[in-house]
Amino acid sequence: MKLHELFVALGEDSFRSQLRGISFGTLRTYQIYDRVKTRCHLAKLNTESLRTNSGRLWERLKTGEDELALELSQAILVSQLKLIIDVLDYFKIPHEDGFFAKETDPKQFLPEGWQQQAYDHFKDKYTPALVDFYLNHLAFEMDSNTPIFKPAS
Repeated sequence: MKLHELFVALGEDSFRSQLRGISFGTLRTYQIYDRVKTRCHLAKLNTESLRTNSGRLWERLKTGEDELALELSQAILVSQLKLIIDVLDYFKIPHEDGFFAKETDPKQFLPEGWQQQAYDHFKDKYTPALVDFYLNHLAFEMDSNTPIFKPAS
């Protein structure tokens, strides 16, 4: 599976929800603001430009633009480090402020059914679409052949 396929599998409503959660200050802090702006083909990157261009970005993802998917997923995830840290702490996965050390293999810390367990635990604290996106992204990072996780309600 490719990263753009994750966005498409989760659907357009989830995608639009993820875009609303992007923090532009955080993008500047992690020095990815200009990369995201360039990859999105936007003259200015802000909430309004993302909202008005979300349909065009969605169409680009559907056509398989994985570089766009990579930049957008990074923007979404660095904007949601609190969720990431909470999930990693929940499973006692060693990290440095939400980022794995190079030798860390998170698989060894994850029990059978970990995605549903984490979804059930965090869906009321964070936007369910965000939790779903992160859990799928984490699984994708460990193994790009992992099937899409669809939470049981």
